[in-house]
Parts: sequence; C-alpha cells; structure tokens
Amino acid sequence: MLRDRARSAAILVPPLLVAVWLGGLWVAALVGVAVVLAGMEAFRLLTRAGHASMPALGVVLAVIVALGDSVKELPGGSGLLLAALGIVLVGTGALTRLDPREGLATFATTTFGALYVGLLGFVVRLSDSGSSVDPGSVLGWLGPDRAWILALLLVVWAFDTFAYLTGKRLGRHPFMAHISPAKTVEGVIGGLIASALVGAVIVAALGRPWLAGVGFGLVLAAAAQAGDLAESMLKRAAGAKESGTLIPGHGGMLDRVDSFLFAAPVAYFYVVSLLH
Repeated sequence: MLRDRARSAAILVPPLLVAVWLGGLWVAALVGVAVVLAGMEAFRLLTRAGHASMPALGVVLAVIVALGDSVKELPGGSGLLLAALGIVLVGTGALTRLDPREGLATFATTTFGALYVGLLGFVVRLSDSGSSVDPGSVLGWLGPDRAWILALLLVVWAFDTFAYLTGKRLGRHPFMAHISPAKTVEGVIGGLIASALVGAVIVAALGRPWLAGVGFGLVLAAAAQAGDLAESMLKRAAGAKESGTLIPGHGGMLDRVDSFLFAAPVAYFYVVSLLH
C-alpha cells in the first residue's frame, strides 16, 4: 500500500507543482480536469447508491461552479450567475422524468453532486483572495496568487500523510468506524500535529504570524478529515471501496481530491478573514 502511494505521488505531484509554479490558467486547467474526472466518479457512486441523476449535465454544472468566477466580464458575480443558470437547466431537465418523485430526486442529486465536486474551485479562488504576503519573506517571491495555493497543498498533504503513517503504526482507537473502519484517533492526532507544524512554518515563511499558521493548519486538517470522511460515506452508501481505478494505490480522482473539497473553501475563508 505504501509503495503504491509513493508511486502515485511520484506521478501526480510533479505536474501539480508545475501548474502551481506557472499559476493562472494552468491551475484553472488542472482543476477543471480534476473536476471532470471526480464528477464522473461521484455521479457513478450516486447511481450505485440508488440516487437518480443526470451525470453529464451534473459534470458540466460542476465545472461551472468550480471555474465560473474566471469569467470576469460578467457583472454581478459571474460564478454565481453561471451556477444559477446551470441549476435552472438541471431543474428543467428533471421535469422530463414521468414520476415527479424521481424528477425531484434527480434534480436534488444532480445539483448536490455538482456543488459537491465544484468545491474544488476554491483552489483557484485562493489565487485571487486579495490576501498579501511579505515580498521580503522566504517564500514571498511566490506572490499571493501562488503562495496560498502552495500552503493549502502542503498542509493537506501533511495531514493525509501523517494521519496515515501514525494510524498505521500507533492506531488503536477507532475514529468514525461506522464510516471508515481504518481511521483511528491516533492517526487523526498525528495528522493534526503535522498540519499545525507545517502551517506554522509555511505561513511564517510568507511573512505572516506563525501562530496564525498554526490555526491555519489545524482548521485545514479538520476540514480535510471531514472531506475524506464525507467521500467515504458516499462510497459506503454505494458499496464501493474506491471511487475508481484511475490512480494505482489511490483509486479514482475523487479519492485523491476528497480532502481538498472541504479544505479549499475553509482555506479561502481563513485567508480572506484572518490573513487579508
């Protein structure tokens, strides 16, 4: 298992870091691809769990939710406007179902799936958070558009990695066993500690208070764990062990980005509220 994880990381991490390095449209393009793949898997799981939906339209709506704010020319908030139009289309499509109960379920499930996967768009929104970094700091040369995305990635990776390693070696007490039997309290604590330390270091390296970095790490770790468990709940409802077979050792794309679905909007809120 650990060897598969390392092999997958060796394949996935370099292009991700290159996209962050290049910034701008490269990050948006990478997020868009991830949203499409994760969306297909999410709707497949929802179907297996017995929830009717319109997967193709749902994936399109997920991309709109994730990247709609990139269309700056539209007044009044392009992301919200485009998402609203997408939801109108989903609701209209659901009207074609002959059974009103099935139509309502289709409307609700398609909208939920799109909004859920579309949360990944907050990775892109972090680049336009308006929060500054100290240009003279260790990592200040990255600029705020790339620095906060890198901070998000490092903190979530730290939590996922050390929660897994700590749980594997020291795990004794189950955590949320009804959703994910492999999770342990010790693993969660190990991940929290690692995230707090990485958050403190990376935020301090951007010229901001290290104590704010500890808070950044802790809230992102909690959100990442919730995101992982939320996807586990979806898989358990569908009777599936993994969301797909795209990535050796990690299952599908949704398995790889589940932590970020919850951590990214929390990171955005934290940065614009406390680190602006």
